[in-house]
Amino acid sequence: MVPGVRLVVLGKQGAGKGTQCVRLSHHYVVPHVSTGDMLRGEVKSRTPLGLRAKEQMDSGELIADELIMEMVGRRLSEGDTRARGFVLDGCPRTISQATELASLLLPDHLDLVIDLEVPTPLVLKRLASRRVCVDCGANYSVSSPPLSNWTCDVCGGEVIQRPDDTEDAIRRRLDLYEVQTAPLIDWYRSRDLLASVNGTGAPDVVTRRCVKAIELRRNAGSASRSTEPSSSPVEPETRDR
Repeated sequence: MVPGVRLVVLGKQGAGKGTQCVRLSHHYVVPHVSTGDMLRGEVKSRTPLGLRAKEQMDSGELIADELIMEMVGRRLSEGDTRARGFVLDGCPRTISQATELASLLLPDHLDLVIDLEVPTPLVLKRLASRRVCVDCGANYSVSSPPLSNWTCDVCGGEVIQRPDDTEDAIRRRLDLYEVQTAPLIDWYRSRDLLASVNGTGAPDVVTRRCVKAIELRRNAGSASRSTEPSSSPVEPETRDR
């Protein structure tokens, strides 16, 4: 069996992050840990954490770091993630969350952080055609709808266009993402944990690029443990040329 992995995937909305997280979790046989899925589950089940999160969302606030990390920490403490690892989707989004995540994982560490890079015009096109299940959050598009009458193939919920998937709203979200995430990307790059991967192209192609980046890092780590430290560090970013 292929070894597990402890992986974070970053990417702006519409970059295909969710798709690649699912594919990578299958490839490495580890759980896909999605903060969006967990939040929806907590809110739907009306747990204490879900009620606190819903109150913040209803008031237009961002979900507090402490709630996100409480939820993520609980999930990452379970046996399956401790045994083989995980693909973490939606967290961290700030340096504060990244620092807390590093503490939660001790004595283990992340293997790699992948930043999926997709040009903004392509992201806008993808998001404008996106359709989402109101119950489970599964993503569809105008060109790839559910099998039956805009009813979710996964849970049977209604599939709709999000009211905030207008071009102006999307641009505002992308601008906010760039502001919030640029320092996080620099933080991981400075720790030699970041690989920037070209996110354009067919899903299979992008998955192969991600796997290549992960295996390059894994092999580089194995080599460094078996030799004297090199004066030339391994370049952390991996792009198709």
